[in-house]
Amino acid sequence: MRKTVILPVLGCLFLFGATPAMADSAGVFEGAPKGEDLSNGQAIYRHVCQSCHMADGRGAQGAGAKIPALADNSHLQSPYYPASIILHGYGAMQWFTDMLDDQQVADVVNYIRTHFGNHYTDLLKPQDVAPIRPVITQEEE
Repeated sequence: MRKTVILPVLGCLFLFGATPAMADSAGVFEGAPKGEDLSNGQAIYRHVCQSCHMADGRGAQGAGAKIPALADNSHLQSPYYPASIILHGYGAMQWFTDMLDDQQVADVVNYIRTHFGNHYTDLLKPQDVAPIRPVITQEEE
C-alpha cells in the first residue's frame, strides 16, 4: 500500500519543482516520453496531472500530502475553477502558467470535467483562459 501512495506523491514533488523550460514551443513536455505530443486533454492529464491525481482521478494521500480527487468533483461545475488552479496553483500545487498554453489548459480542463464520473459538458475555450492567466513580470521570471 505504501508504494502506491508514496510513489505518486514523489512524482508530484518532482512536478512541483518543474521549470517553465520543461515545455517547448511545440507543446512537448520534457517530463513526457520523448516526442510525446500534448495536443489533447487526455495526453496532458496523463503526463502532467496523473502522477499526483492518479490515473482514476481519485487523488492520493500520504507522506504528509493530500492530493484532491478530481473524480465526481462538484467543484468542477464551473470550468473557471480548475483553469484558475492550473494557472495560479493552490496549496502545494504549483502553477502551470509557463508550461501550458491557453489551448492546453482548455483541453485538460475539458478532459477532467467530462471524465472520472464528471459530466460537465460546457466547454472551456482557449479565449476564456487568456483573461484569467496571471501576468508575469520580468522580476518574477
